[in-house]
Amino acid sequence: MNAYRLRFVPLGGVVGVTKNMYVYELYDGNSLKDILIVDCGFGFPQERELGVDLVIPDISYLLDKTDKIRAILLSHGHEDHTSALPYHYDALGRPPVFSSKLTSLFVENKFQDFKKQIKVNTVEYRKDYSFGGFSVRFINMTHSIPDTMHLIISTPVGRIYHGTDFKMDLTPPYGSSPDFYEMTKAGNDGVLCLMSDCLGAEREGLTLSESVVGQTFEDEMRKTKGKFIMSTFSSNISRIRQCVEAAIKFNRQIVFLGRSMRDNTKLASENGYLPIPFRLVAKEEEVMKLPANKVCLIVAGSQGQYNSALSKLANKQNKNIRIQIGDKIILSSDPIPGNATEVYALIEELTLQGADVVYSDIQEELHASGHGNQEDIKFLIRFTNPRYFIPIGGTIRHQRSYQKLAVDMGYKKESLFLLDEGETVWFTAGKAVRGDTVETKNIYVDAYGVGDVGNVVLRDRKTLSSDGIVMAFLILDPQGKLLARPIILSRGFVFEKKEEELFNKAQQFVEKVLKPRGESVSNMGALKKQVGQQLEDFFFRERGREPLVVVETIEL
Repeated sequence: MNAYRLRFVPLGGVVGVTKNMYVYELYDGNSLKDILIVDCGFGFPQERELGVDLVIPDISYLLDKTDKIRAILLSHGHEDHTSALPYHYDALGRPPVFSSKLTSLFVENKFQDFKKQIKVNTVEYRKDYSFGGFSVRFINMTHSIPDTMHLIISTPVGRIYHGTDFKMDLTPPYGSSPDFYEMTKAGNDGVLCLMSDCLGAEREGLTLSESVVGQTFEDEMRKTKGKFIMSTFSSNISRIRQCVEAAIKFNRQIVFLGRSMRDNTKLASENGYLPIPFRLVAKEEEVMKLPANKVCLIVAGSQGQYNSALSKLANKQNKNIRIQIGDKIILSSDPIPGNATEVYALIEELTLQGADVVYSDIQEELHASGHGNQEDIKFLIRFTNPRYFIPIGGTIRHQRSYQKLAVDMGYKKESLFLLDEGETVWFTAGKAVRGDTVETKNIYVDAYGVGDVGNVVLRDRKTLSSDGIVMAFLILDPQGKLLARPIILSRGFVFEKKEEELFNKAQQFVEKVLKPRGESVSNMGALKKQVGQQLEDFFFRERGREPLVVVETIEL
C-alpha cells in the first residue's frame, strides 16, 4: 500500500501577483522525507510611501525543516521569482539551486550585490533530475524573458505540472517555442494537479506574441524627433533586445539607465542574449551632447518605483539627462496590480516636462503580456488534462476567472483549489483534499534591515503620515506626582494658531488623570501607557483625529 503523501504549501504568489514561493513536502506516512522549493521572489508592498522597499516571503515554517530541503528550483529570471533568495538562502541551509542559464546568471549577480556567493546549477531541458523522492523534468516555455521553464514534478503519489508565468508564443522573437511535446506527454502519462499561472484568465483570446512589440518600437522610433526612451523590467531581455535592434536600425546611440538595467544587460550581452555593436553604446554623461534624434535610452522603473532611474528622470533628479519637448517615452509594461497609482503619477510628471508618453492604455501592441490569456490557458489545460487545479500567480479575482474557465471546459468546480497564502493541499494517490493553514506574514524590507518593520511600525507610520504626532512630557517626583504642568508638543497634528487652546485643555486633562493618585507609582511604563491611551481618546473627542501619542516621564 502506498503510504506516501504530498503537501503543497504556497508561501507567496497565490493571492498576490508577486512574492512567488511554493513548497512541496513529501511524507512517508507521518514522516516528512523531502522538501522541494520552487521560486523565491520579492513583492512590491502597498506601504511603499511609508518607507517599505520590498516584501519577501515568510520562511518561518521552514526553519526547523532545513535538513529536509533537497533543492530550490527557479522557473525564470524575473525578480518576483528569484530576488528574495539572497535574504533567505543562509537561513534555508544553503541547499543546491537549479535553473536555466540566464536565470542562473541573474541570481549569481544578485548575490554579488549582497557581497555573497552562490553557484546555481544550470539545467538541461528534457532531462530528469532526482531530489530525494522527487523527480523533476524542466521543459522550455515562453514568457517575457528568455529561458523560462515549466516543471514536471513526479512524486510517489502522482505527477505535478508546475506551470508558472507563461504564454503560448508560437513566434517568439528569440529562442524556442513552448515544448508542446513534453506538455502533451505529461498529460498522456497523467497529471494529478496543474499549478497554473492565472494572471491572464480575465482576458479573451490568445496573448500577443512578443514579436509584435518589436515592430511597434520601430514604428514609434521612426516618428520620434527627440530622444527615444523605453522603460520595462530590467530582466525583460526579450523586450530590451527588440528595442536595441530598432535603435541599431535607426543608428541611435544606446544608453542603459538604472543599476539593475546596466547589470542585467551587461550579463545578457556577455552571454549572447543581447548582441549590441560596441560603436552604438554610449555613456549617460554623453547623452545631452548627442543629437536628440540619435539617442535611445532603455530605462529601469516602469512600475513607478521610488528612486528608480525613470522616477529620477521624471523628478529632474538625473544630473546628466533632461527630458525635453520632442522626446518620446514608451512604458512597455502594464502596471502590476497595486502599482497603478505610482505609474500614472509618473506619466503625469513626464508629460509636464514636455515628453510624449505612450503607454498601453492609449496604444495597443505596445506591450505584449507575458501571461497567457484565456486561450493560452485552455491550451495548457487541454495538453495536460489534470485531475486537479491550483491557480497561482494572480489575485483572487484572477483565481475565480480561472475557475470559471475550467468549469466551462467541463471540469468540476470541486477539482479547483483557490488558495490564500499559507493554505495547503494534501495529495495522496489520485486524490486531493484541503489541509490546515501554515501561519505566514509579510516580511518587510526597508533601508535599514529585514523584518525590522512589523505591523506595529507600519501602523505608527500610517498614523504619523495622516494624523501627526503628539509628545507629552510628565515632570514627576519619585512617587509619581506631578511637579509641574505637563509639556505638550506636536508635529503634523494641529494648526499652530489653534494648538495653544487645545494643549491647555490637554494639560488640564492630564493633571486630572494624575492628581487622584494617593500612592507612589511602581510601574512608570504602565503610567505612560495609561496617560497615552487617555490622551488619544481626548484628542479624538476634541478634534476627531488620532495622532501618535508618545508619553515620556522626567523624574526629579
